[in-house]
Amino acid sequence: MATKRPSGVPILALLACILPGAEGACAPVTNATPTGDPYTLAGKRIVFTNWHYVHPGGFSWVNDAGEGVTVGGSEGPWGAHFRRGEYPHGIRIAAQPAQRVGPLLALDKPWEGRGVRISCIILDRGKFRGWGSSQDAEGGNHACYFESADSLHWERPNLGLVEFGGNRDNNLLDYQPGCVFTDPSAPPEERYKEVDLRDISEAELEAFKAARPDAWESRARRADVGHIYAMTGGVSPDGLHWTRLPEPLVVEHSDTQPVCTYDEQLGKYVLYTRNWSVGPRAEEAPDDRGLSWIGVGRRSIGRSESADFRHFPLSQIILEPGPELLPSDTLYTNCKTTIPGAPGQHLLFPTIWHTSDDTTSIAVASSRDGRVWHWLPGSPVAGTAPFGEWDGGCVFAHPNLLELPSGDFALPYTGYLFPHKYPRGQWRFQPGLFVWPKGRLVALEAEDRGEFSTVTFMPPGRKLLINALTQRAGSLLVEVAGRSGGEPLPGRSFADCDPIIGDQFRKPVTWKGEGDLGFEVGAAIMLRFRLEKASVYCLDFE
Repeated sequence: MATKRPSGVPILALLACILPGAEGACAPVTNATPTGDPYTLAGKRIVFTNWHYVHPGGFSWVNDAGEGVTVGGSEGPWGAHFRRGEYPHGIRIAAQPAQRVGPLLALDKPWEGRGVRISCIILDRGKFRGWGSSQDAEGGNHACYFESADSLHWERPNLGLVEFGGNRDNNLLDYQPGCVFTDPSAPPEERYKEVDLRDISEAELEAFKAARPDAWESRARRADVGHIYAMTGGVSPDGLHWTRLPEPLVVEHSDTQPVCTYDEQLGKYVLYTRNWSVGPRAEEAPDDRGLSWIGVGRRSIGRSESADFRHFPLSQIILEPGPELLPSDTLYTNCKTTIPGAPGQHLLFPTIWHTSDDTTSIAVASSRDGRVWHWLPGSPVAGTAPFGEWDGGCVFAHPNLLELPSGDFALPYTGYLFPHKYPRGQWRFQPGLFVWPKGRLVALEAEDRGEFSTVTFMPPGRKLLINALTQRAGSLLVEVAGRSGGEPLPGRSFADCDPIIGDQFRKPVTWKGEGDLGFEVGAAIMLRFRLEKASVYCLDFE
């Protein structure tokens, strides 16, 4: 029976014309691209959001002398013996529930009478920077900018860009950016980029169709609301003074919080959109049904990539509401982000809109390459608060997942007083954070006893810091080896490891007091773990 919540059963994304990513590199595979371990980490952190870094294990059949006879031997029914290697067992991955913090801002400015949202936050040169919007008491919308040292206490800097109430002492922008990101590949005048959904005219649509006939879709024209939707972009040298690009990036129906970023591993811009899971209309049907695709379609998540920020192809669905959700559930937003400090570990925090009762919840899905996605067991990680609270109507998560100075992980969201489609004459909305203390967003855990090995990888540091929790009767041991099936490195065996017990946050792993991982320069390693009533949340290398 379908339920309201993702069940944790992996869901293979529905993809079109996709080249699988190279292991650990997020790059298209060609005939000349080698795959397999050792992997290179993007960053210096591993969070087990999927099984990508966990060795799947191997086995062999051996004879009485211990010689391998797999497939090629001639032993009788009881003459061969089964042997496992790097066998993972007794473990599972589970997303952890988030804590709610907020509201982060009081509605005490005249341009914030009905609400304020911070819809995109980035950590930029040691400072948290946020872009969003507000709505005054009369319903007028205003573009806003915010700054914070810790993402918990926010300031409204006086920008002097827009006059309101007779002066310019405010945090208002003269340009409404959507999803903002920094582009390390761009010249200084375009270091900041943004994408959003905007209206274009019929003339602009016709000109775009003539120039780029393969980059528009018919659903972009919404006759019922009188809009033609297009994905547009802007560039800025500082995130405050913006220039809109003259042509749309792509013309498609993708309303509500598209997310774009520059993927340094791909060397491309990657755009995550709203798409619609809906089939083609019968050719012989009369063309008099208007926008019937909205009624039967289900909001889904799409993806598009391009080497040129100014030109994107139409997005293709990568994740849609599957049978683990109710047929009335939709993926309303995507909230694409990555693990802080690990840009190769991709996450989605889509808001699931439960249209059966107009409530929302925040799910989480993971991917090793940004193309193929799976729901995490334990999802969703947050829901709508009790009705009557400031965020008791509906909640919508925003990029990006942040690491706070305390080590906590935090995800921005906007909380609304009323349900999504409730009458909005008296609505209020304010910003909050979903917080995972000590960065404990996902656990690789053993309820009793478990073991696993990582794949081999090139270590980005000589010391290992572990974020882990054990029960009072539990423990955790780590061993370092050079390759699958190999002996542990000298002095780095389970027998040498100083046990890890209790609540340990970024604790150095040591072997008889020695914290160096013990590998030769330029060598790959694998880590083996023995868990007893223990959870591993994060591995950091220094």
